[in-house]
Amino acid sequence: MNQNVILGVVNVVLVFLLSPLLEGTLRKLKAFVHSRVGPPVYQPYLDLLKLLGKEEVECEGTVLFRWSPVVALAAVLSVALLTPVGLVPPLDAAGEVIVFVYLITLSGVAVMASGIGSGSPYGIVGSAREMMLILTVEPVLAIALITVAVKAGSMKFSDILAYQTSHPYSLSMVLVTFSLFMAVLAQLAKLPFDIVEAETEIMEGPFIEQSGPRLALFKWSFYAKELIFASLLATIFFPWPRISEPVLTVVVHLLKIVLLLLIVGVIDAVNPRLRIDQAIRFYGALIFVAFAGLAFAIVGS
Repeated sequence: MNQNVILGVVNVVLVFLLSPLLEGTLRKLKAFVHSRVGPPVYQPYLDLLKLLGKEEVECEGTVLFRWSPVVALAAVLSVALLTPVGLVPPLDAAGEVIVFVYLITLSGVAVMASGIGSGSPYGIVGSAREMMLILTVEPVLAIALITVAVKAGSMKFSDILAYQTSHPYSLSMVLVTFSLFMAVLAQLAKLPFDIVEAETEIMEGPFIEQSGPRLALFKWSFYAKELIFASLLATIFFPWPRISEPVLTVVVHLLKIVLLLLIVGVIDAVNPRLRIDQAIRFYGALIFVAFAGLAFAIVGS
């Protein structure tokens, strides 16, 4: 079997199996900040197993409602094939930055489809919120990735990674790294941008009618997105330390992912939820910051 295919399978398995553990670590950290004991770090595995074993309760949902969890998880796992986990992405030749953005957006569209297809007012409100966040957050993600692509002179993650590890940090990178980090908070539905689900307002919005194995697939796709975005930030935007040994590189990379997610967890634990209009204004301003980074990259700064 082709070596790249084997490495691709390893990437997907790592993302699939490790992501619930990272989510459990975040929950434990949040409980610690709130002076609580909190659930064990393996609790997400138990939650997923329980959901997978439950009988599905069918509502009058459409085809979109029934298949949206499968589309969401498939899109995220496809992204895992393109994401560098410490090393060069295994299927780098099969896709580049644009494909990455397309597939991540597809997972968000699946969330919208779930809410709209359920027919529930809460689901439709949650879908509307997801659409508004896609229109404001996805441009930040796209601009940040295009900026590093401009600096590297290539849309391939392998070329971008090679450029980042051999060149010093610049002003444009500072601006887009900050922009992307804030965009990731919204992508992961963490406070202060936990707006789409908003349990106390719209009772999990697009997921209100989902149950059993389909809800498990949605939750697993969110856990996997946490690991993928943390891995992207750690590899492309924080490429230090530069180590030549592959195994040690992967170990250090996993430690960087844990550190980044711990920062996300602290922000999630100490901030209240923003209103949707506040979040949109914030990301509107952030788009200009990301554009400034792109402009600096074009002029060589």
